[in-house]
Amino acid sequence: MAQDAARTKSVGLGFAVFSAITFGGSGPFAKALIGAGMSPQQAAWLRILGAAALLVPLVLIFRGSAGLRAAKASWPQLVLYGLTGIAGCQTLFFIAASRLPVGVALMLEFSGPLLVVGWLKFGRKVAVPKSAVLGVGIALVGLATVVEIWSGLKLDLIGLLAGLGAAACQATYFILIDKLTGLADPLVMTAAGSVVGAIALTAISAPWSIPWHTLTDTIAIGERSAPGWTFAAWLIVVSTVVAYLAGAAAVQRLSAAIGGAVAYVEVVAASLFALLLLGEKLSTNQIIGGVIVLLGAFVAQSSVGKVTPPNVPDTVEDELDGLVGAAPGNDR
Repeated sequence: MAQDAARTKSVGLGFAVFSAITFGGSGPFAKALIGAGMSPQQAAWLRILGAAALLVPLVLIFRGSAGLRAAKASWPQLVLYGLTGIAGCQTLFFIAASRLPVGVALMLEFSGPLLVVGWLKFGRKVAVPKSAVLGVGIALVGLATVVEIWSGLKLDLIGLLAGLGAAACQATYFILIDKLTGLADPLVMTAAGSVVGAIALTAISAPWSIPWHTLTDTIAIGERSAPGWTFAAWLIVVSTVVAYLAGAAAVQRLSAAIGGAVAYVEVVAASLFALLLLGEKLSTNQIIGGVIVLLGAFVAQSSVGKVTPPNVPDTVEDELDGLVGAAPGNDR
């Protein structure tokens, strides 16, 4: 039993790290498409629509009519999830990443747990652990360091506001996950949220005006170049569908709290992707501040996000069903 538990934990950690790395690769590829002529809203719409096109068939195959009934039963929460956790979070992150270093944009987004603590304490009047309040304080110091507040904001204001907006959407995601745990199937939830997000973004992304030639053009990404469709494919297949499913498999084998903590690897992965692909380097203050932000957010989230891990399948035959049926991770 101890060996089985250790193996389950090891596999879960592997899925969690893999999920964080694949999520972290979205920023540089989206930034390349945006630099080639797409707006951040159009890049997000393309990513979300493509994910929906892949996830909906998976729901029909693995969940059938039961999946559709589950979506119908929780449709108000799923609509809100699609508007905030999918459309809002991804679009605002792309806007921030187009105007700021990718790593800084993700640091801002990952301050979402701080807003969750604020909502619990002031919105729901829940007594939160002192360690959660301490985490918020630590993270605020880190954010002040990232933006170098002592010498006036050094970051692009629109990018800064977009990053904080993504954090607010991420916080809403956390709150919704808490309400839907045990009620909504994660695969159904992600697919339904993608459909809602794609529909919502249609109005503001104006997909009819997308410069579709960018998908066949050769686009530069740092000192390298590749056809635009390869960037779109990475965003849709790797950084969205595969990343979400790997994150789900991780949390099933660990817990929401542990899976969420490992997800902070995404910030490091995104910064490394941006360095290798775009040549983006963070300043010393941004690196120090980022470490402080993530430490504070980790402390805050760990304090309010304890979840008992569910049972996991023991047989190899159950692996595929476990992959698409696990609890969702804490990422977008």
